[in-house]
Amino acid sequence: MGAIGIFGGAFDPVHYGHLRTALELLVKLALTEVRFIPTGMPPHRGAPIASAAVRCEMLEAALAGQPGFRIDTRELERAGPSYSVDTLASLRAEFPQRSLCLLLGMDAFLGLPRWHRWEEVLELAHVVVAQRPGWQAPREGVLGDLLRARRAPQAETLAAAPAGWIHFEAVTQLEISSSELRSALHAGCGGRYLLPEAVRAIALSAGCYAE
Repeated sequence: MGAIGIFGGAFDPVHYGHLRTALELLVKLALTEVRFIPTGMPPHRGAPIASAAVRCEMLEAALAGQPGFRIDTRELERAGPSYSVDTLASLRAEFPQRSLCLLLGMDAFLGLPRWHRWEEVLELAHVVVAQRPGWQAPREGVLGDLLRARRAPQAETLAAAPAGWIHFEAVTQLEISSSELRSALHAGCGGRYLLPEAVRAIALSAGCYAE
């Protein structure tokens, strides 16, 4: 069986920046699937604005018709902070031999040493960093040391082991701000062409960003 991509986030709301990145990584890394895992209780930021039910409804609309995309609600069903290491441990128990690839943006990767039990992440999964033009991998500090020890020589390395490597993959640059998108949706007429129209309709109908 092929590798599984793990794409976490608030998805508040899901937009084309998320979707395009996930699609390119699905194809370029030959992943069997990408699991979109909406966070329940983010440990490092405020709670999502839209409810879990509305965020899932928006995700379902956004992913409809795309083979290899699926929603995984385990963080919404788990009490307490949504720590990535707990999610990865749950997935590893479910798929003991599969290659698991945690998909991150560069900003999230740069913050990795501040994550809860971050040293355990590479014991449970590979880390794939979606690299946009202009971003450079760190060369110094704890991440620089980690990359010298764990950077994958090529993308195919990820499929040969269940966990342990870090890989950078170039993706199309779509800098869409979720907070600015919520502000546009608050106005009632913004957001067009930044997210799927079905998602925009759900957000406007639910009124979750109106306040």
